[in-house]
Amino acid sequence: MRIVLIALPAALALSACAGAAGSNHYQTELERLEADCTARGGILAPTGQQSGRPQLDNVCKITGQPSAR
Repeated sequence: MRIVLIALPAALALSACAGAAGSNHYQTELERLEADCTARGGILAPTGQQSGRPQLDNVCKITGQPSAR
């Protein structure tokens, strides 16, 4: 079974400042991305980056699709 990584598109521009509102916005966006990924049959996984933008810091790993071969 082959793991397909799908990079999530940047949907919203987030501030680089790590204030109380910024971290709450980050968490809200992360939860939305996780729900979208789960709906497509994937698992949201960290990339190892810490950019402050959940769209860049995570990828959706889709593992439930059959092989093209």
